[in-house]
Parts: sequence; structure tokens; C-alpha cells
Amino acid sequence: MAPSPTALVPAGGPPSRASGRPVPWVAPLLYAAVLAGGLYYHAVGAVPPPPSGVAVFVAGLAALSGLDVLERRRYRLWTPKGPAAALAGVRLALFLVVTAADPAGLSRVLFVLLPFTAYFAFGRRVAVALAAVCLGLLVAWFSIAAPGWHVNAAYVSDLLMFVLGLVLAVSMAAVAVGEQESRTRLEHALGEVEESHTRLSRYAERVAELTAAEERNRVAREIHDSLGHHLTAAAVQMEKAEAFLDRDRPTAERALADARTSAARALEEVRHSVRALRGEAGPFRLWEALAELVRRLDGARPRVTLETAGDESGYDAAVLRALYRVAQEALTNALRHAAAGRVTVSASCGDVEARLVVTDDGTGLPPAPGRNGGVGLRGMRERVRLAGGAVVVTSEAGRGTTVTVTVPRRSAVGR
Repeated sequence: MAPSPTALVPAGGPPSRASGRPVPWVAPLLYAAVLAGGLYYHAVGAVPPPPSGVAVFVAGLAALSGLDVLERRRYRLWTPKGPAAALAGVRLALFLVVTAADPAGLSRVLFVLLPFTAYFAFGRRVAVALAAVCLGLLVAWFSIAAPGWHVNAAYVSDLLMFVLGLVLAVSMAAVAVGEQESRTRLEHALGEVEESHTRLSRYAERVAELTAAEERNRVAREIHDSLGHHLTAAAVQMEKAEAFLDRDRPTAERALADARTSAARALEEVRHSVRALRGEAGPFRLWEALAELVRRLDGARPRVTLETAGDESGYDAAVLRALYRVAQEALTNALRHAAAGRVTVSASCGDVEARLVVTDDGTGLPPAPGRNGGVGLRGMRERVRLAGGAVVVTSEAGRGTTVTVTVPRRSAVGR
């Protein structure tokens, strides 16, 4: 892509609205036409001009060409207003010199270059004003050099042609400036598009990173809440089997059977998680899942009681699964840490919100910061926060723990 004009602003400051580079071939074409006409007149004219006049004529045109080359090399895109005004004055002086030394009188056409070049540096108003000045100078010259010129068809024709040249020069400059402005706007727009594309690429990378981090956190919660619960239950049953192995073998065998069941449940949870990742998981029923969770703990310590109320059908499956995971984690904590004798799980789904309360009579949670920093509690809060709900944990040493969760009925829920 072409460099942005703002990267090449000259020392004189940023350009005005009409700033730009004049069409490069216009001035050389006029110089060549004037030179050819003057030399042809010198060769075939009835009264040849003096050689010194021809030399001044040629040198003046050469100086004008050199001035244009220097300007283009010094200012790549536009000429600042200060240097442009100085160059216009130098050109005017050279135009006068060339016109005075031109025996053919064709050099008057060079004056149309003044409004033409001024349009690019100063805008339309200055260009039109200079065109009017050039026209006035020509009329004044005719009035001094040829009194009564207005009744001479040749002079009137020259004046009309000069006016036409001025109009064409200003019009051509206006078209060129408009084209340059359009190209500059297009370059700026392309630059903005490229910058926006770069920003979007960075945003996409950031979104991918956040998505990956969120998925890692979700998988970590699934492993902790599901597998952790079942493995804890299996560990409790195996400890029970070990304790009763010598005293009550049937009880020990039942405990081992329950441990195997918990291990099988853990394997089933793994398969379910894989199906969920593939989008193959079936509908989730909270009441059934909670009943199965409590049934698996039947006969073990602590004793778990389940209470359900309301209709869960109007709730998003992700909300119901979040409530289930909270109940699972709360029961795991009661089994593993609280030494609870009794746990009550109460779940209700109302018209406005769902509510889950898990209460145990165990030893209670340790004091902060342990209460806020545990993996289970953090995962519990993350799940409920994603469901748009809130978790309140109250605990007192020796008097148990209560976990209360509320989740709105309608919620934009992530997995």
C-alpha cells in the first residue's frame, strides 16, 4: 500500500484541503510548445530577432523547467504554502522575461500556469483570483502596446483564447485535486481497514485464549465435582469395608460393592462428560439426578435427606446441571471434611428462580482464607456465577454448614 500522506508532512505543516502535486506533464508540454513556436518564428520570420534575445528566451524556459524539477525533488507530495508563494513569484518573473524575449508572442500562454499551480497550493479562490489578475494584466498590456486593440480581430481572438486557456487550466486543476483527494481518502481508508484487521486478529487471538481458559476451568470443575465426589464415596466405602472386614464380613462386602458402584459411576461421569463435549448428551433431569445421588449414599454416613418442590421443566439444562454440581460438591465436603451425621438437600424451582439449600450438622468450614480459597468452593461459585445466580455459604465451628444457591429462571448461561 502507498505510504500515508500524513507520514510525509513537510516542515511547513499539514496540507490544506486543495494541497497536492500539479499534473507533472502540463508545464513541460507548454514549455516545449512555446520553445518550438519561438524557434520556428526565429527561423522563418521576416525580421529575425537578435541572438541575445533568443538566448534569453531559451534560458528562461530552461530555468522554468529546472525550477519544476527542483520543486518535485524537494517536495514529494505537495508544496507548503510559504515555498509555493515564493516559487509562484519566481515563475512570474521568469514568465515576464520569456514573454519579453519571445518574438512570436506565444509565451503569453505560460501565464495560465500561475492559477493552475496556485490551485494545488492555495485552493480554488486564490486560483480564480490569479486568473483574473492575469487576464487584467493582458488587457492592460494590450491597451498600452496596441491602442484600439478591442476593434482588432486578432487581439480579440488572442484574448478569448487566453480566457479559454485560463478556464481549462483552473478546471483541470480542480479535477486533478479531486482525484488526488479521492486517492488520499482511499489510502487512509485502506490503512484504517488494515489497522482494523490487525486489531480484529488480536481480538480473535485473545478470544481464543479466553475460550481455551474457560474450557480448561470448566473441565477442571467437572473433574473435581463429578469424579471427586465418586472417588470420595468409593474411598469412604473402602474405609468402611476395611473397618468391618474382621468383625462383620457381610457389611464389609456391601461396602466393597458400594465402592465398586461409585467407581462405575465415576467412569459413567467420564463418559457423560465426553458425550457432552461432543454435543451428544441427552436431556438432564435435576430431580432424577438428585434422587440418584442421594440413593447411592443410602445407608452410609452421613444420612442424607432430599426435599424437592416445583417444576424444573422451564429451566435451562445448564442451570439445572449447575445446581446438581453444587449439591454434589456440598455432599462431597460433608463426606470428606465435615464429619456430618445428617445432611439435608432442599431444591425448589419456582416461577422466578430456583433455590438449592444444602445443610449439614458437621464441624463447619475452616476460617478464612481457607473458606474462600478451596477448589470446590471456587468451582461452585464459578458455576453459579455463569448461571447468573449467587452462592451464600454460612458456617460455624461445631454447628455445621449451609450452602444456599439461587439462580434466575431465565438466564443466558454458559456451559
